[in-house]
Amino acid sequence: MIDPDKLLALEPTRREISWTTRDVLLYQLSLGADDLSYVYERGLQVLPTFAMVAGQGLSAGDDAEPALDLAALGIDLATILHAGQSLTVHGPLPTTGSTIVETRIAEVWDKGKAAVIVLESRTSLWTSRMQIWARGAGGFGGQPGPEEVAVLPGRTPDHVLDSPTYAGQALLYRLNGDLNPLHADPAFAKKVGFDRPILHGLASYGIVAKALVDGLLDGDAARLTTLSVRFAGTLFPGETIRTSVWRDGNLLTLAATCPERDGAPVLSHAYAEVTP
Repeated sequence: MIDPDKLLALEPTRREISWTTRDVLLYQLSLGADDLSYVYERGLQVLPTFAMVAGQGLSAGDDAEPALDLAALGIDLATILHAGQSLTVHGPLPTTGSTIVETRIAEVWDKGKAAVIVLESRTSLWTSRMQIWARGAGGFGGQPGPEEVAVLPGRTPDHVLDSPTYAGQALLYRLNGDLNPLHADPAFAKKVGFDRPILHGLASYGIVAKALVDGLLDGDAARLTTLSVRFAGTLFPGETIRTSVWRDGNLLTLAATCPERDGAPVLSHAYAEVTP
């Protein structure tokens, strides 16, 4: 059983990360981009969700360090799931650069059979919060955290954006740094309960971000400033992500589903903030 007081009392970690134009090109190609503004260094723009893999790609080699070593904190990595992700960028991301990332455990919630650990990372360029669901780590008598019910507007979506994926997409996306065999090895995927390898949750996250930029923001990645989601279900490479969008000024309420599986949820509790 985890000790929430011990986790919350940990000093933040600080590490320097850097990235190159090649890392950006790989990331955006792995999301299925083919427009030159995403995949050619002349006039290159950076999707804000690149922040989720910055410092982990090709230029990092095998020396990339995790933001926080959960295993060293007594958390069984076999029990954890990436449950949610939010990101706010403080301006357009550069195509090459470096920054200091400070990461801390911001919250620990007791869900009974599981614990939710919230990792907050801050840099001069972005702030992100990752929710980690740790099965079997709950029951320590802590607060359950806020109950957030996904309520969608009671009207037809203002926009519906379809983003096809392709069969080998997870094999390319994993080169951004997440080499989990769940996304490549059929035998491993079956061992943990899936018919075949699944697409990374953060790949779906980036694909939805690109769909918003291309479909609603005139192709200007700098206009997408915040994206927050829960990972509600899996997506298999080759399936489609259908993003429904309800717009209220600069706030977008989102729901991402898989039409090939009767609208099975992919991302929920989702919203984005954009600039005019």
